[in-house]
Amino acid sequence: MKEFPIDHMNARIRYHDFPGEETPILFIHGLGCASSLDYPQVASMPHLAGHRRILIDLLGAGYSDKQDHFGYSLNDHVDYLEAFVRFLDVDRFIVYGHSMGGAIAISLAARCGKQLKGVILSEANLDSGGGYYSKKIASYGEEEYVAGGHAEMIRENKGSPNENWTASLLVSSPEAVYKESICLVEGQNPSWRQLLYSLETPKTYIFGEKSLPDPDVETLKKEHIHLEIVEGAGHAMAWDNPKGLAAAIKRGIDRIMG
Repeated sequence: MKEFPIDHMNARIRYHDFPGEETPILFIHGLGCASSLDYPQVASMPHLAGHRRILIDLLGAGYSDKQDHFGYSLNDHVDYLEAFVRFLDVDRFIVYGHSMGGAIAISLAARCGKQLKGVILSEANLDSGGGYYSKKIASYGEEEYVAGGHAEMIRENKGSPNENWTASLLVSSPEAVYKESICLVEGQNPSWRQLLYSLETPKTYIFGEKSLPDPDVETLKKEHIHLEIVEGAGHAMAWDNPKGLAAAIKRGIDRIMG
């Protein structure tokens, strides 16, 4: 893995950087996840093999540092990701984000200029309220969650279909997961949805087939956002059908590049 130092924090984020001559794709993972676990199989599929693929573990997750004195708001993540994009010195890139990572991807895209060629999201958080797990985590007090709630969440999901999520949650900072959950439940103004609609760049939104029906299918269509569906997959589509997700991402890229 490679490292990117966040100098003012004395911290490092770590990432995979798979080579390719086509437009780079920056992968941003969801709550309690890690790109180093979620996306190597997706990135290795023939559909994406020609692209440079950058799989980042957010601060507090995966192989990246866990900082006690960091806000872990979604915009805190965007701050150093904006610096990371400058560090990469790419003349163009596409950002992909899943779930919480989708909200982060939208906010990052809103700060980027012409080098951003498109946004691809899979079941991203667009509004306040959070999802099943973020709401459950946010229902704790912070000290309560850090002291025992995080371990309880791991125990509850061990041996379940969410085993991969449990594995990455195990090496995630409890403080990070809690503060990120609070952000997802509280939302922001303007909302991630409003930011997404305002972006003047091609946009693709991916659903897992098992997550349908979803009222956002028609809502997003009305906003001229291209939709893709990954067969046989639910929210955790990188694990349920990595080949299908890679193909959906590639179709989104093909629309972006014209």
